[in-house]
Amino acid sequence: MRHAYGLSIPRTFEEACDPARMALLVYDMQVGVLAQIDNGPEIIGRVSTVVEAARGAGVRVFYSRHMFLPKEVSGVYALRTAMAWQHVDTVEAVRPVLLPGSPECALVPELTPTAGELVFDKITMSALAGSPLDIVLRDCRLDTILIAGVATEVGIEPTARHALDLGYLPILVTDACGHGDATAAHRALETLQFAGGTLLTNVATVTAALDRTHRREPADITG
Repeated sequence: MRHAYGLSIPRTFEEACDPARMALLVYDMQVGVLAQIDNGPEIIGRVSTVVEAARGAGVRVFYSRHMFLPKEVSGVYALRTAMAWQHVDTVEAVRPVLLPGSPECALVPELTPTAGELVFDKITMSALAGSPLDIVLRDCRLDTILIAGVATEVGIEPTARHALDLGYLPILVTDACGHGDATAAHRALETLQFAGGTLLTNVATVTAALDRTHRREPADITG
């Protein structure tokens, strides 16, 4: 930990591991998304491990859930993105996927939120754009975001970069972040490392550090 001007500046996950200041963001662990990931069951298991560790340490847990809008209410960005992702040349050829309320849009059953956890729906890649998440984090005085989920190269990197611009410390649990394209995911992590500011860690480090917080009183989030 570095100290300057009355500030404490963490440089590792262990130094940043403070349940009173940290939230876990479970990014887009949805049925229709995990079906496209080669090692989906493995990622589900690792994310579940991180979630249980966070719960045990009193860390607030939030879930993002991506949704596509019906074509009739989609705009230019949404339709252009849908055509690119589905590799089609016309709007007519776009197939509606991850529609609100559809089975594919739901979180995988292994990651069912508790009554004290919250799911945010979004239509952007950054979980901090177009959702109340930023307001909720600031209102809870949380400035560190632990991120696990899918996919590293599609939405997790933009979320981390956006978090940095908003003054948060993003921390990626890299082996609990799935991907659809290994090369693109590796490039995304390299880009975050090059830019600086984002911390990269792994499930073993996270669970060990959060387990050590059991020797302290967990944050009181019940009022």
